Amino acid sequence: MKKILKFTFLLALSFSLATFTACTDDETCSDGIQNQDETGIDCGGACTACITCEDGIQNGDEEGVDCGGSNCDVCLVGAHGSWESSGDNVAPLLAGFVSKLVTEFNTDGTYTVTQTDLGGAETELKGTYTQSESSVDGIWDIVLNQSSPNQLTATGIFKITDDLMEYEVAQTDPAIAGVTAPTASAGLGSTSGGAFGTTNVQKFVRL
Repeated sequence: MKKILKFTFLLALSFSLATFTACTDDETCSDGIQNQDETGIDCGGACTACITCEDGIQNGDEEGVDCGGSNCDVCLVGAHGSWESSGDNVAPLLAGFVSKLVTEFNTDGTYTVTQTDLGGAETELKGTYTQSESSVDGIWDIVLNQSSPNQLTATGIFKITDDLMEYEVAQTDPAIAGVTAPTASAGLGSTSGGAFGTTNVQKFVRL
């Protein structure tokens, strides 16, 4: 009789342990602790895959694919990011004195342009900008308010195809006689009503 009771007790104990273990396994994916073989808190391993800013999917509280939200970098929109223009990409109107332009359009509305002349000397241009999608598909409007090394306003348009940005602006304040800004409705090459053709169109490659 004692043997039967002992066996029954051990069997019950084994069942209880098995049940406890199974419950624990289920609960660890929602216990707020990185345990088991999880690669993050309650994710990865035996749990659902962890949400990352590099998984190529818009998930979590991301505002775009792997950007925005509480954990990822701010989403890049329009001209946001770093760009370079050099060689044949420099607009013909500038090619006589500029060899390279490296531009950073920051997500906080500020910009920096490092302009390198034909002799290798660099000049840094800084200011603020606003951008907005125009009513013309693919073309954006942009206004730059330069504060350094001198104050001026330039107005224009840009179009981005993959990692190439076609960019055209003209100084509007202080005004230059005979110069008017390009418009989205007239398209690229419309500075001063098209008087300059595409010689004022700058091509930038995303860095």
